[in-house]
Amino acid sequence: MSVTATVHRRRHLGIAAGVTLLALAVSGCSGLGRTAVGPVTYTTEREAVLQVNSPSVRGCHRIAPAGAHEVENGTLVDVIMYRTRDCTGGRTTYVPTRFSDVTAPGSGPWRSYSFVH
Repeated sequence: MSVTATVHRRRHLGIAAGVTLLALAVSGCSGLGRTAVGPVTYTTEREAVLQVNSPSVRGCHRIAPAGAHEVENGTLVDVIMYRTRDCTGGRTTYVPTRFSDVTAPGSGPWRSYSFVH
């Protein structure tokens, strides 16, 4: 095998290895840190308007201690609103992408939310 053929072979192997590692890195990290692109905006019981931009789609997100009575889902992912601080229990409200909702009189505020994914 000539020196030129050996150099070309090593170069091709190096490129192939680099492409493989890049593909593995991209596919392996794609599920990490996924966000619900866009804002979740809510109005608290004390009329403060708070906005969370591109929150993680994973986990339970707590709302300000006063709770919220109005929410606008400006993200690309549907939201479930909860009356508890830990995203459990019944009496949930489903808020689709690009929609908003207001609590019914006497139903109490929402205290947390999670994403449907």
